[in-house]
Amino acid sequence: MTDEPLLSVRNLKKHYPITKGLLSRQVGAAKAVDGISFDIHRGETLGLVGESGCGKSTAASSIIRLEEPTDGEVIFNGGDRAGRTRNPDGTHPNDVTRFDKKELKAFRRDAQMVFQDPSSSFDPRMTIGSSIAEMLLVHGMTDRQRRRAIVEDLLERVGLSASDYDRYPHEFSGGQKQRIALARALVLNPDLIVADEPVSALDVSIQAEILSLIDELQEEFDLSLLFISHDMSVIRKICDRVAVMYLGEIVEIGETEEIFSNPQHPYTEALLSSIPLPDPRAEREQIELTGTVPSPSNPPSGCRFHTRCPKVIQPDDLDLEQATWRRLLNLRDRVAADDVDIEQIQENALVDEDDGRPSNEVIKSQIRTEFDLPETLSDPQAEETLSQALEKLVADDRAGAAELLNGAFVTPCEQSVPEDTDHGGGHRSACILHEREQDSIELSTADD
Repeated sequence: MTDEPLLSVRNLKKHYPITKGLLSRQVGAAKAVDGISFDIHRGETLGLVGESGCGKSTAASSIIRLEEPTDGEVIFNGGDRAGRTRNPDGTHPNDVTRFDKKELKAFRRDAQMVFQDPSSSFDPRMTIGSSIAEMLLVHGMTDRQRRRAIVEDLLERVGLSASDYDRYPHEFSGGQKQRIALARALVLNPDLIVADEPVSALDVSIQAEILSLIDELQEEFDLSLLFISHDMSVIRKICDRVAVMYLGEIVEIGETEEIFSNPQHPYTEALLSSIPLPDPRAEREQIELTGTVPSPSNPPSGCRFHTRCPKVIQPDDLDLEQATWRRLLNLRDRVAADDVDIEQIQENALVDEDDGRPSNEVIKSQIRTEFDLPETLSDPQAEETLSQALEKLVADDRAGAAELLNGAFVTPCEQSVPEDTDHGGGHRSACILHEREQDSIELSTADD
């Protein structure tokens, strides 16, 4: 790898407008990708990982410009024009987001994409050889025999036969189709391949074969890869570095082994805890994410992970067990969203012996049970606030309960956007916990 990145993504955004009414008036935007930045060097594989819906695939299609980005830069081969880092107007001459049709066509020679579902990637009426060769024809190679020779050679390189040129997509298995997709991506001899969940639709045994093939082809063709997946095991096997994405943002990035051995963001820790262990006797804490799953159309303030984070910070005047604090915020958020079904809780509550209806105390106790809260909080002030809120909730004063809980239980994580913390060696994460640790270290040093 060279010091000069092949691809530099800077503050990339992709927002989808939300419209309403006959006139399609825009009333908001779904922030699928909201300001991500990273580099990919020559010969490097960067893994982009996160749960479904976090914006990984949207980021990929925006980088390749299958979709038009809303904002940001995608600088490709930025080192090729020495002395011309920026145009007079401040734009970069190699910014893919500003390419015209001719420049974009040239870029597509150097950057190709492999999609998740190989079955939908091919025209069922065309032979697979014709589908692959079509790329060469579009880019000016008119010699039919030469096109066929190149494609046949590539088919053999990906583990198929040259005679497969004249067969149709339905004649191949899913793993074979993904090999064909790799051949098509390589036919123009690109520098970069964006692989969007290329093995997730395949059986585990076939996944291993395709991953090994990708590794071999990368070394043979000196490729750079942006490898997108939700499977941390796959990411560990194939990637040099990892970028962890949550709700449109990158929350942690670093070398693969560093991320796996020393995760610095609570979301990364949760992802790693979900990896199955091959030894059934081995024990590891499984981190369960509870709380409210936010929407990209209305992301939460501050750290976007705070609505689910098991390490969400308590205010200085509160002293609760961390798990209890998380559950208390879960209750607060559910009440604020008017998502606590009192009628259902009444049905679940024990019935009062006298009149056949549960008493208010029984209902309040049942609410605590529903949210796994203790009968009495260890912090007296917090317990008093919770008791008053539950009283209002049972009395059907939901707005009053929400106001009380929102006013009393506030986490610093929702009050400020976390900045990147550098952990050394290119390992960075965005979490307020690290900012507080750094402040404590600086304060301690100043006192000494």
